[in-house]
Amino acid sequence: MKKLLALPLCILLFISLTHAQQARRSPNWKPSIIPEPYSMQIGKGYLKLPYYLNIISSANKEVRQIADRLAITLQNTANEVKVKEGTLPGNKTILLSLVKDATIQPNGYKLQISATGVSIKANEPAGIFYGVQTLLQLFPDEVEELRVRKSPFDWELPILSIQDHPRFNWRGLMLDVSRHFFTVKEVKDFIDQMAKYKFNLLHLHLTDDQGWRLEIKSLPKLTEVGAWRVERTGTFGNFPKPQPGEKASYGGFYTHDDIRELVKYAGDRFVNILPEIDVPGHSLAALAAYPELSCTPGEYYVSPGDRFMIWPGGGQHFYGTLDNTICPAQEKSYEYLDKIFTEVAALFPFGYIHMGGDETARNFWEKNEAIKALMQKENLKDLDEVQSYFVKRVEKIINSKGKKMIGWDEILQGGLAPNAAVMSWRGMKGGIEAATQGHEVVMSPTDFSYFDYMQGDASIEPPVYASLRLKKVFRFEPVPAGVNASLIKGGQANLWSEQVTNTRHLQYMIWPRAFAMSEALWTAKEIRDTTETGWNYFVKKVEKHFDRFDNATVKYARSLYDPIVQVSKKDSSTYTLHLSTEVSGLTIHYSFDNSFPDQYYPAYQAPFIIPNEATNLKMITYRDKEPIGRLMVIPVADLKKRAK
Repeated sequence: MKKLLALPLCILLFISLTHAQQARRSPNWKPSIIPEPYSMQIGKGYLKLPYYLNIISSANKEVRQIADRLAITLQNTANEVKVKEGTLPGNKTILLSLVKDATIQPNGYKLQISATGVSIKANEPAGIFYGVQTLLQLFPDEVEELRVRKSPFDWELPILSIQDHPRFNWRGLMLDVSRHFFTVKEVKDFIDQMAKYKFNLLHLHLTDDQGWRLEIKSLPKLTEVGAWRVERTGTFGNFPKPQPGEKASYGGFYTHDDIRELVKYAGDRFVNILPEIDVPGHSLAALAAYPELSCTPGEYYVSPGDRFMIWPGGGQHFYGTLDNTICPAQEKSYEYLDKIFTEVAALFPFGYIHMGGDETARNFWEKNEAIKALMQKENLKDLDEVQSYFVKRVEKIINSKGKKMIGWDEILQGGLAPNAAVMSWRGMKGGIEAATQGHEVVMSPTDFSYFDYMQGDASIEPPVYASLRLKKVFRFEPVPAGVNASLIKGGQANLWSEQVTNTRHLQYMIWPRAFAMSEALWTAKEIRDTTETGWNYFVKKVEKHFDRFDNATVKYARSLYDPIVQVSKKDSSTYTLHLSTEVSGLTIHYSFDNSFPDQYYPAYQAPFIIPNEATNLKMITYRDKEPIGRLMVIPVADLKKRAK
């Protein structure tokens, strides 16, 4: 009887495997590579790699390191992998070779998978590294598993050829380690994840009101005092300030050795690290250590997340209830900064240093006699020019260390420093203005690249003041019309960490939005603009990479499956509900009777009037009769507040 049961099961298994192979070999099949390569030709069939696999590496030291790390990754599947130096491929080997090929663009590569083996060619080691990242995405998802498998895995790679190169040389992610401190190990994990998707710039926001994270040996109190604050748990911005006698126990900082370790680790993965020392604003942690740097005498502390900056809205300028700025009107400020940037420049080999320059509250400057005297002495007509005076002096300090200065777009106010680059965050306007003046620009506008924003509906996302959905990030175009494209160095996404307290939530906020950012910065515009590589195609790729992340135990957001909710108001008692989804092929099932909807509940078809007596809307999305979104519960009173 058992044998009779086994036969149909074997037949079913054979049929399912055959169907899977046929689906993979269908004419429209393409591998899910993020970011999308410049060109790709799909062949017929697959290469089955042997259990005993050889990686043939160029003798170049960097290429050999890439080969060794590839071998370690593949050995997790319990197969035997060895690295050998050479220039000629063997049968069914992986060949990594440096060549002189004029058809390969800078940092580009050629990847060839044939029936006889795998070949990755590039003119430089960075190209080999990026080719390997693409190759790994062609392996089964199980290659991402962190555990070592107990049994060998069958490796099948599709026959294809890829020629690829990046669109921009600046492909960045910013990690705010000031608001919440992340350890060296956690930053390394972040580097590993971003490097897989061909990001090459890690911007570390090292200083802010909530913590100073970099050891400065000539100014030891910056970390002795500035790296620590009282601990608070809850919603950032609403915390009480430190109480008398309360111990500052939360925080941390990077030693010089820590930074050297991170720089090397990132460099081995072709990632540069951009350090940011944010001045003159956002400097409470520095002032807590050295209060003499302020224009305003007083008691200073490292902020635990209390509200000392006020944004009134309605077009009114923000102001501070506590002066968190380094004083531009005293020479000791520049003496301190010279010491700081001397050590920063020695630690970070990257050619740029970020000096911040954003959100400087000037209400204390307006009344300060030293500021008034500076304005008279230097013939500065307003506070914009006061800040510009400060920025230009900081630029001279940074330039004297052999580095180029970059700052947030506020450094344009009052006149841009002569050699400065601009990181445009308040939309694209600042970047356009800087490029028009002939300055280098990195595009990082809030409406496309602020990954601390909510990814979906406020009813189900950790609360932040704005939203940024995956589809909006996918539409990011870093080069504005009419601007000299050669001055746009690239772009980056920013993760401010006020509400990000641990690495799991860090991952949740970054992925999958960083998939879209990687394509915006790597993939050629003409490739992204084609129908074939449009939004629906991108979503399919994202879903494949969700499977890879599941194997790698990396957290990600599934917000793209949740409904988009809009409400319009006809009169004082009539509200209309409008629902939609980012992803096609989903149905939204809902209830207003406080029960929990499933696929048998009403499916949204068109806008309708919200029942007057209802107290809660509950919704969930389904695909092919299976739940795919999260259950959302929104009080009707909140819906009415959203009405336009």
